Amino acid sequence: MTAPVIRTLDESSAHLFDMLPDPLGFREKHRSTHHRPDWKRVALRAGRPVARAAWWGRPDDDRPLLINWFDVAEGEEDAGAELLRSAPWRSDELELDLPPGWRDVPGQRAAVATRTTAARLAGYEPLAERLVYRWTPDRGLPERPGRLLFSPEPDDAVFYDALCRIQSVTLDAHARRAVAQGGVDQAAREELDVFRWMPSPREWWRVARTPEGALVGIHVPARNPSGPCVGFIGVLPEQRGHGYAYDLLAECTHHLVERGADFIAAATDQGNFPMAAHFTQAGYPVVRERLNFWAEGDVSAG
Repeated sequence: MTAPVIRTLDESSAHLFDMLPDPLGFREKHRSTHHRPDWKRVALRAGRPVARAAWWGRPDDDRPLLINWFDVAEGEEDAGAELLRSAPWRSDELELDLPPGWRDVPGQRAAVATRTTAARLAGYEPLAERLVYRWTPDRGLPERPGRLLFSPEPDDAVFYDALCRIQSVTLDAHARRAVAQGGVDQAAREELDVFRWMPSPREWWRVARTPEGALVGIHVPARNPSGPCVGFIGVLPEQRGHGYAYDLLAECTHHLVERGADFIAAATDQGNFPMAAHFTQAGYPVVRERLNFWAEGDVSAG
């Protein structure tokens, strides 16, 4: 079998991206996602696409943040891996947003297995399985419990300190990876980098305190390039056990709606049962599942 031809697309060749079957519903999932044509790539065999990938970030970024669309035809795992390895951008993370209950549908389960094999051949390993939520106004606004006081905090050092404490005991796989690599300092810095990368205003970040003034946690209402989202919810370890994460989530939801949000995206690791329960309580239905992959080493072909 001859080697596939790998192409980075442009406006004139963008149609090639749409020529593969879509068994996992990525097209519908990304209906409102902006992908730059030149951040899309395809692997062609005999002129027809056998693998495709799209990298995602802000429209004005000089490099993408991650890969969030990856499709591979059955039997074309090597072509899919080469498509990722030969990309001109280094992207540590790859994510697949999948239909709920995909493991119970044989065709979808097989499609995920093909993409997972290709990702692993390219140097990506599974990191986390997540639940993806989408709140809409028909769900109703969650009631504010009124137990905490929320305020803006201009000092990044306050958020850094809170993040170090929050990430010292966490169920989040991304934070645990960062802690394993470089301690809570790295985990906090990485989280702050994501907050700053968001195109939403810095002034939206909030701290939560008890009426007596004790710091409880932080929440970050945000917008990413695809729209409004729950950027972060975190409760200090010593304040856990009171359900305060729900208070932060309710406040975050109200904050975004008051600033015009007509939907709110969110996600949490499947193993974070307390946070998943809070999303359900606040009226956030699961709309997709997500597999996150991470590459620790160099995935480039060169």
